[in-house]
Amino acid sequence: MKSRFFKRAAVAVAAVAALALTGCSASGDANADGAAKDKVTFGYIADFNGASVHAVAQELNLWEKYGLDADTPVFTNGPLQIQALGTEDLDFGYIGPGAMWMPAKGDAKVVSVNATGNGDRVIAQAGINSIEDLKGKKVAVAEGTSGDMILNLALKKAGMSLDDVDKVAMDPGTIVAAMASKQIDAAGLWYPLISTVEKQVPDLEILSSNEDFENEVAFASGFVGANKFVEENPETTKKVLQVVREALDYRAENLDETIELTAKLMKLDVDTVKVDASNVTYYTAEELDQKIADGTVDSWLTGMNDYFVSADKVTDPESPKEYFTSDLFVGAGK
Repeated sequence: MKSRFFKRAAVAVAAVAALALTGCSASGDANADGAAKDKVTFGYIADFNGASVHAVAQELNLWEKYGLDADTPVFTNGPLQIQALGTEDLDFGYIGPGAMWMPAKGDAKVVSVNATGNGDRVIAQAGINSIEDLKGKKVAVAEGTSGDMILNLALKKAGMSLDDVDKVAMDPGTIVAAMASKQIDAAGLWYPLISTVEKQVPDLEILSSNEDFENEVAFASGFVGANKFVEENPETTKKVLQVVREALDYRAENLDETIELTAKLMKLDVDTVKVDASNVTYYTAEELDQKIADGTVDSWLTGMNDYFVSADKVTDPESPKEYFTSDLFVGAGK
């Protein structure tokens, strides 16, 4: 592995964070026993899904426990992290369901499922009462996110497509401001950002949600690794997955405490983070092991592949067995 310097300005949910990062090298500082720690960079997004594992790892000192020296930069979305993985400026990251087409295209490896979500909505200004009412309207979306995904699904169900609306690409924070100032008519977005919009637009309309498509596709988020890093550094990858597995267990078994830890990390109100967490199903590592063994996770990812093909995100996706390193995830628990 080579040393490198990576710097990116990223917008968190409530603030702009400028972060200077030191990249991966063969070893970092020493553990208490004198052994060198492996250095890794592991990105996240500043919402509960994206940040809670990092908040737990920090609180429980899991990086140190498993012999890692981790830099944890914050990003606004998954595609930016996939790009950073490809340029070797990041070793691991977090992506929501909307960016899962990128590993399916071969751009990264999914090393762990994180959760399945129900926090995505198509929202609209008062007076717009249905998806059909969006025809010709200005609709904002952050491309490559679950907001993009829910909008496409909702339009398809209504017999429409993106050609029927005036689609505007915006970053998530800008969508919140644009809805509040009524510069846009509607958006594909998710909680907790929707909570912020609701405070400023009390008569907000909810036109569609994940539940409308629960029999078609799972909105599974996950942790991803750089193809080259995962292939060349199996032992370090195992240590990272040991951190993830222990953090997943703690979160599932101590959700209220994890909400508080995550709110502290992101400098957000606890009640806002609680709303975010309430729209997601969380699993212990053992539960994920079982769902891998019985084919459930494969069916989640296959269903998402099918959606991404229908949405023209990818034409010939890899099989989940190719881009999800389930053997590494399960092996890290043994």
